[in-house]
Amino acid sequence: MANLTEIFRDIDGALSENSSRLDDLEAVYQFELSGNESGVYQIVLRGEKSYAAEGQDEKADCILKLDSEDFKKMVEGELNGTQAFMSGRLKVQGNMGLALKLQEVLSAYRTLN
Repeated sequence: MANLTEIFRDIDGALSENSSRLDDLEAVYQFELSGNESGVYQIVLRGEKSYAAEGQDEKADCILKLDSEDFKKMVEGELNGTQAFMSGRLKVQGNMGLALKLQEVLSAYRTLN
């Protein structure tokens, strides 16, 4: 499995190539990841100006806190975001409606990639 830097670089590339699947969604997701590959990353959804990057350059609409290994499983479709939240593996701050759309965002990335 790829490391976090590679995953977010791939998401960024997929968004650059074709962000139209997420055109109806404008949001800044911030991932505060702990564990083996801790770090802060953002997925910024703004139509053609969508991107993903390390750091916290934008004001986040939805902050998601989880272990880096669980994040990788979510990206690969092996862990459902709702199940992760209900089991306490995923903590959410901010817009809960956006958190509920996380699976859709990650699924779009898998389709684009």
